[in-house]
Amino acid sequence: MTELSDSISPPNRRSFLASAAMAGGFFAAARMRSQTAQAKPRHKVERLGVGAIGMRYQGSVIAHKAAMYGDIVAVCDVDTNVRNTAKSAFGSTPHDFEDYRDLLNRTDVDIVCIGTPDHWHTKMVIDACRAGKDVYCEKPLTLTIDEGNILRDVVRETGRVVQVGSWQRSDHRFRLAVEMVRQGRIGKLRRVDVVLGKNKTGGPFPVRPVPNHFNWELWQGQTPSVPYIEERSHYTFRWWYAYSGGQMTDWGAHHIDIAQWGINSLPLEIEGNATFPQVANGFDVAVDYYVEYRYANGVAMTVKDTGRSGVMFTGDRGRIFVNRGAVQGKPIEDLAQNPLPPGTFVVYDQDNHDRPLRAGKLDAIINHMGNLFDCVETRENPISDIESQHRSATTCHLGNISMRLGRKLNWNPDSETFVDDVEADSWLRREQRAGYETA
Repeated sequence: MTELSDSISPPNRRSFLASAAMAGGFFAAARMRSQTAQAKPRHKVERLGVGAIGMRYQGSVIAHKAAMYGDIVAVCDVDTNVRNTAKSAFGSTPHDFEDYRDLLNRTDVDIVCIGTPDHWHTKMVIDACRAGKDVYCEKPLTLTIDEGNILRDVVRETGRVVQVGSWQRSDHRFRLAVEMVRQGRIGKLRRVDVVLGKNKTGGPFPVRPVPNHFNWELWQGQTPSVPYIEERSHYTFRWWYAYSGGQMTDWGAHHIDIAQWGINSLPLEIEGNATFPQVANGFDVAVDYYVEYRYANGVAMTVKDTGRSGVMFTGDRGRIFVNRGAVQGKPIEDLAQNPLPPGTFVVYDQDNHDRPLRAGKLDAIINHMGNLFDCVETRENPISDIESQHRSATTCHLGNISMRLGRKLNWNPDSETFVDDVEADSWLRREQRAGYETA
C-alpha cells in the first residue's frame, strides 16, 4: 500500500480545515433525517448505574465517558492498585470488587463497561447479558471465531444491547469515507489497502514472583496457567497469542472493521505470510506480516504492517484515504460542489445525528458511548453491534490463522467454517481452562 498512500500527502492545516468544513456540511444534511432520541441531561433518579470492569488505561477512559451519561456505581479489577486508583477517580465513591461476578450481582448496575484484556471479553459479555445487563465491551470482541458465534446467540437469546468499542465508526472522518464509498463516489470499489503497523518484539523476559496486589490466577482466566511474567499482563498482553492477536486484532478491530464496513461483503479467500520470533518467554506474534483477502463481491483487500497507517479505498473512478488524522482524496474535495443529497445516507440508521461531530479517540468515544445509551433506551442495535463486530473480528482472526498455518485458506461465511479443511477448522476455537469456559 505504500505507493498508493504516499501519493496522497499528509494534511496541512488548510486541507484539514477544508475537509472538516465539507464533512460538516455533509453531516448537517444527515442530521435532518434523525429520528432517534435527542441527547439530553438526565435527573439523578433517571440516570443508569454503570459497573466498570478492567480499570487500567482504556478501561478508565470508557468508564469516564460512560459517566457523562450514567453513574459509576461499581468498579472491578484484579490489580488492587489499579482498582484503588479507579475508585478514587469517581466522586460517587463506587463499590469495588476483585471478581467481576460480584459486580454483576448488584441490582444497581444497569450497564457494564468491559476494558479487560481480549481473552476475557467473551465470557464477561456472556455473563453480563445473562445477568440482565447491557454492555459496552472493548475491541476486539473475541479471542476466537467460535466465541463470536456463541456471543451472537447469547445476545439474541437475552435481548441485551451490546456496543463494541470500535469507536472509529463514531469518528466523522471514517464514517464520511465509508459513506462516500458505499454511495459510489469512487465508482465501483475494486481494492482496499490497510496498514496496521508493526508488532512489538521482546524477550526473553524473566519469571518473577506474583505481586501481592495482583490476582494472576484470575487474570489468566481461560488461558493456560503459566508462571508469572510481568510482560504478559497489562498493556503488553497484546503481543502474546495466548491473550490476543497482535496488531491484526488490536488495530485490525479498527481499520479492518472500517474497510469491511466500506466493502459491505465478507471474505472467501485468505492468504497470509509472516515470520515469527523464536524467543523463549518472549512476545510471539508475527514479526513481519502481509495478508491478502478476496471478498464475495470481488473486492480485493491487503493488510500489511508497513506504510502509512490507515485505509485506502480504490474504485474505478477515484480513491479515498482515511486514518485518524485525515480523510483525503479528490472525491472528498468534490463534496464542496457536489454534496451527498439529504435522505440518501446508508451508514447512519443506528445513530443520533444531533450530536456534535467528533473525531479522534477521546472525543469520538463520547458519541460512541452516547450511541449505546440511546440504544439502551430504544432497544435498537448500536452502530458497532455484535453481528458486525463478530464479522470484523472473524476477518482479523482469519488473517492470523492463515499466517500461522502458512498457506491459503478458503472460507465459507455462511457456515463460518473453512472449505474442506479440517486442520484449519481446528483453529476456530481454543481449549479453555476448567472454570473459565465461555459456554
